[in-house]
Amino acid sequence: MKTLGYAAQNPQDPLGPFTFERRSLRDNDVAMDVLYCGVCHSDLHQARNDWGFSRYPMVPGHEIVGRVTAVGPKVTRYKVGDAVAVGCMVDSCQECDQCRKGEEQLCRQGNTQTYNGVDRVTREATQGGYSKQLVVREEFVLRVPDGLDLSKAAPLLCAGITTYSPLRTWNVGPGSRVGVVGLGGLGHMAVKLAIGLGATVTVLSRSADKRSDAMELGADALLVSSDAQAMKAAANSFDLIIDTVPVKHDLKPYMPLLDIDGTLVMVGQVGPIDEISSIPLLLGRRRIAGSPIGGIAETQEMLDFCGKKNILPECEMIRMDEINQAYERMERSDVRYRFVIDLATLS
Repeated sequence: MKTLGYAAQNPQDPLGPFTFERRSLRDNDVAMDVLYCGVCHSDLHQARNDWGFSRYPMVPGHEIVGRVTAVGPKVTRYKVGDAVAVGCMVDSCQECDQCRKGEEQLCRQGNTQTYNGVDRVTREATQGGYSKQLVVREEFVLRVPDGLDLSKAAPLLCAGITTYSPLRTWNVGPGSRVGVVGLGGLGHMAVKLAIGLGATVTVLSRSADKRSDAMELGADALLVSSDAQAMKAAANSFDLIIDTVPVKHDLKPYMPLLDIDGTLVMVGQVGPIDEISSIPLLLGRRRIAGSPIGGIAETQEMLDFCGKKNILPECEMIRMDEINQAYERMERSDVRYRFVIDLATLS
């Protein structure tokens, strides 16, 4: 299947049109037309090789909503015309203990990434959702609930599940006290999902500038992390803090905010962290943890939850040929809160 996408050819040049081949359908494959694709901060990192393992040419995009156009002969869950979605992974070994319990993101052999990965059968590079068509193994296709706005649902496939998974892992519900560090693409979803689960939610920000934004999203409060008095008064007031900041930053100010057995979970930054003291960890039995995306079952649970609660990201729709400007704006934090590409504009 010949298809058109937008690709990075190297770390320096802008993304541009790229024609390439999708594989023919295997027995358990689903083919889809891509309708919308969210723009994740990791797309920018991967396109520019910030993490050091990018392969080119690369078609980014792992927040994908589409409609089924064909299915392999052994596919049982989907039919032509279904509204479907694909997230950050498109395969795994399906045999290890993690895969068997629905934690494919933690596959012992490593899951296959939607783009900048390697197909487990052909060893070809995987290419993502900045494209007209996609072919994916049935087990990694998700159903979009009826009534969920397709034009806004795409960021749920990364920003949504990345923040939903730790909320579920640490059993957030009514009575939970959740802090969210950063109010970008991940952070605003953490706020919405935590509220949907019944938690009391506080946004942590370096200044009071985002107070009105936090309140509009439904947060109960905004805590200014540069205000020493306010931070001291907030000691021991959170059960869980979700840190969505995508760059290296100081974690020390947040540790005293956790109550006994509280957890600060990092979902935004990939890379080194500043040195911290073990004292607040030991004295409060506190912990710092990391969390990637969730498994396929949990991702479907998240989509169904969002469908039931009508939880959707705040999106700005862009044309495919505006992607390079979108990347520049992302670097300036000039987006509220997620870009979504309308793939009808790719021709």
